[in-house]
Amino acid sequence: MTNLDRDSLFIGGVWTKPATDAVLEVVSPHSEEVIARVPEGSAADIDAAVAAARKAFDEGPWPRLSPQERIDVGQNLSGLYAAKLGEMAEVISLEMGSPISFSNLAQSPAPWMQIEAFLAIAREFPWESTRPGALGADVMVRHEPLGVVAAIPPWNVPQFTVLSKLIPALLAGCTVVVKPAPESPLDCYLLAEMLQEAGVPEGVVSIVAGGREVGEHLVSHPGVDKVAFTGSTAAGRRIGAICGEQLKRCSLELGGKSAAIVLDDADLTTTLEGLKFMGVMNSGQACVAQTRVLVSRDRHDAFAASLAEAIAGMKVGDPMDPATEIGPMVAKRQQERVEKYIALGQEEGAQLLTGGPGMPDGLTRGWYVRPTVFAGVDNRMRIAQEEIFGPVLSVIPYDDVSDAVRIANDSEYGLAGTVWTSDHEAGADVARQVRTGTIGINTYTMDFAAPFGGYKASGVGREFGPEGLAQYTELKSVYLASPPM
Repeated sequence: MTNLDRDSLFIGGVWTKPATDAVLEVVSPHSEEVIARVPEGSAADIDAAVAAARKAFDEGPWPRLSPQERIDVGQNLSGLYAAKLGEMAEVISLEMGSPISFSNLAQSPAPWMQIEAFLAIAREFPWESTRPGALGADVMVRHEPLGVVAAIPPWNVPQFTVLSKLIPALLAGCTVVVKPAPESPLDCYLLAEMLQEAGVPEGVVSIVAGGREVGEHLVSHPGVDKVAFTGSTAAGRRIGAICGEQLKRCSLELGGKSAAIVLDDADLTTTLEGLKFMGVMNSGQACVAQTRVLVSRDRHDAFAASLAEAIAGMKVGDPMDPATEIGPMVAKRQQERVEKYIALGQEEGAQLLTGGPGMPDGLTRGWYVRPTVFAGVDNRMRIAQEEIFGPVLSVIPYDDVSDAVRIANDSEYGLAGTVWTSDHEAGADVARQVRTGTIGINTYTMDFAAPFGGYKASGVGREFGPEGLAQYTELKSVYLASPPM
């Protein structure tokens, strides 16, 4: 990997000298050493980016191109992205510590798959249609570009979350200002180069990395028409409040505390293998991680012991090692947060089966935690109610299937979930009763042709599918009265 340092910001599609000398140091979660230095965006840089986006939307060609012309540019980007999958995976693992095995599986291929899925959706999308009106004349219904979009991704799956906003926004004809997280700005530099080469016109996309204050300046900016955010529920509430005050559109993909309901007829081997991945994917730093494992009381002890054995056998270490299954937490603050929850689980009386406080064996540096499984967890415990965002699983006993559904729904979140069973009809029946935006039977995945998002405190709005593309359009009705005789 070549030198990752950068000295410019990508403002309006042009590499630009930043307004200040402030620098973001990107620190390896594995070595705790600085691996790159890039400009830290300021309020002045955000102002310049929004001004460029505003001008490009109000006066430029991008919103006025046909959908097919925008699709053609998106197809260019798809080809360029496909050629950079390995490099993108490596950059993400270096900057935020995702195991390279996960990065090669999801961190870079899934964003490219999103591009392809949205291109297919855009080709069939009803940009303009006519329907019979209720008053005798036809009505034309148009999906028009919404405006200037502020796209704010988190650090855990940075490309996955930025493209879930950027691609539909661009295909809809919007212009976009991206504010990457300060922990993971490097992947967006690689993306910016591809956007330039793909033929996205000047002014249409800006990328300005920065912290919370810069993000709030962008969200509050009067030149922004919509905010698309992925991150914590606390930050989402703040963004929602600002957007509500300004009557600004927003979509918020927030936290989760997903329940995996294991029915008594579930195949043990399949379920353990699935939850081993889905419970601690991306080192547990995933909003859709299946962190509450619900098992009937009769099977609880044996299942919890088997799950603990499976988690204990996972390799923890250097994220660049292809054999690593669990890497470090993204930052020391996140390591400390997870450690506090592990201690809290012990204080609350949960049974610690594997893991616990302290560094994993053989590691003396890096922001690592021990993969941890608690059994006999009461769903009222904080470790069962609060999003930990680390490799910590809670096994919770239930009395019967109705009790399992009640426990699954007893959460402020409703983002994801799974049902494990050998009877798909029974699994589908349980899935219908769980109040969550996405749920899988014997697996968990996101299909980019279907809407993704959460109930309750897990968010507002949807990503992916035609529903996700529609989030970046405004609807206009044109009443086609018959001409006078």
